[in-house]
Amino acid sequence: MPSVPLDGDPVPADGVLPAEATADLGRRPFGFYVHVPFCTTRCGYCDFNTYTAAELRSRDGGALASRATYAEQAVAEIRFARRVLGAVDTPVSTVFVGGGTPTLLPPEDLGRILAAIDTEFGLEAGAEVTTEANPETVDPGTLARLRAAGFTRVSFGMQSSRPHVLEVLERGHTPGRPEQCVAWARAAGFEHVNLDLIYGTPGETDADWKDSLRSAIGAGPDHVSAYSLIVEDGTRLAARVRRGELSPPDEDTMADRYVTADDALTEAGLHAYEVSNWARGTAARSRHNRLYWTGGDWWGVGPGAHSHIGGTRWWNVKHPAAYAARLAEGVSPGHAREVLDAGTRRFERILLELRIAEGCPLALLDDAGRAAAKRAVADGLLDVDAHAAGRAVLTRRGRLLADAVVRDLT
Repeated sequence: MPSVPLDGDPVPADGVLPAEATADLGRRPFGFYVHVPFCTTRCGYCDFNTYTAAELRSRDGGALASRATYAEQAVAEIRFARRVLGAVDTPVSTVFVGGGTPTLLPPEDLGRILAAIDTEFGLEAGAEVTTEANPETVDPGTLARLRAAGFTRVSFGMQSSRPHVLEVLERGHTPGRPEQCVAWARAAGFEHVNLDLIYGTPGETDADWKDSLRSAIGAGPDHVSAYSLIVEDGTRLAARVRRGELSPPDEDTMADRYVTADDALTEAGLHAYEVSNWARGTAARSRHNRLYWTGGDWWGVGPGAHSHIGGTRWWNVKHPAAYAARLAEGVSPGHAREVLDAGTRRFERILLELRIAEGCPLALLDDAGRAAAKRAVADGLLDVDAHAAGRAVLTRRGRLLADAVVRDLT
């Protein structure tokens, strides 16, 4: 959840949505994203809407917002969502708690939030319920309590196995700790476990990256996400690169690292089902992320959280204190929104569906896009058999150039 402010139209105080947005409510998959905006420290590369304890204190030392009251505020927004969406049956198929560091909250608080979603909307049988976790904030007991609260999937931020890489990223966990967390999560009964990796950190070598992959695979998760490092404006990492202290990531190196990851993960039985995500079988795929990629509906709870219902997208006020104040007044915490027109919705559908293994229907493309798709097949960027069957599906080479392929097709 980037911290960059976005422009849009005002959100009504009662949060009411356009009639066309709710016309098909309940007929598409529906999920909840819950943003927990707290971190112990801010990582040097992070541009997300997160706050340390020091950043949540006023000049006189008073607390502007508190972890202790956050679950109560999240529950208030869930109840507000129920009022906005009315009596339409909208069972929840996925819940994802992200951050920030969700596991800075007690498992019981996260459980209260999950219970409120179930009470107000109802969790589908077999719903996927995920939380992100910083390895240093959990232990076997914490994970057992999270599992007892109803979480079925956990995602650990590993990033790298190499101490000097973690130091550049300003990650606080001890090398080896994420791998231990996977074992603890399995023992606690979690159905699915993910490890997040980052490649392309300044100072990372090919050997470092291969070691990170070996360590991650050896831990036995059934899902791995691997993302190229993006140097975001306004971060401490960007300042260090600008001052010449660190070299910016190299595009050719990034491509090589991606190929290395795909080879290693595929050999280990984890297959790419999205450009940056690998899973051991269909059941291990992140159903919540697929909801985003395939145009589902979701309500985002928390400061800065984004929501999407039927082509209307909105985002909450960013600061936890402003968020709490809005909810205390009984009004929408929404900061601004936009109603997507047909052209934008078509573009976004192509952009997102092209990233997944099934690709997107060629019927979504206009004449110029279909001509570009034929050229992409000839260039080895789109799969020839899928194209013959009426779909645009990226090859591995196409995944390396996904943004360029999208530009050509749209």
